[in-house]
Amino acid sequence: MLTLQTLYFEDLSVGQSECLIKTVNSSDVVGFAEVSGDRNPIHLSEHFAARTPFRTRIAHGLYTASLISAVLGTRLPGPGAIYLSQTLNFRAPVRIGDDVTVTVTVAELMEKGNRARLDCKCAVGETVVLEGEAVVKVPLRSDTESDDPRA
Repeated sequence: MLTLQTLYFEDLSVGQSECLIKTVNSSDVVGFAEVSGDRNPIHLSEHFAARTPFRTRIAHGLYTASLISAVLGTRLPGPGAIYLSQTLNFRAPVRIGDDVTVTVTVAELMEKGNRARLDCKCAVGETVVLEGEAVVKVPLRSDTESDDPRA
């Protein structure tokens, strides 16, 4: 579990990045199926998945994408960030037991609206399994200070 780190718009710089490494467990995939309602047997049945080109169960693509959300909401930029948009390009499957490395990098800072464009990449070893771009609204330090009842 990632520890919380709050970064304000003023703290961000182009090129800044954060990473998360997560081993995909069967219980993660089963839990995601329960929460999302996506009970496609390619995710849940080894017997079914054996007859597919993947030959084994694979994680939901959006489970992998949710790991990006974990980085955005906890580390870069962290608590207070508001997700505005996300593009996702799925490149390869993620299998049970894979170690997924999620990297989020600040690509652009837009002062109007305190927005950050972030490059997002998920990889298993050297293989990129998902890539995309997120746009988030990032709180200003001064906005947070003015909300402080002690101020």
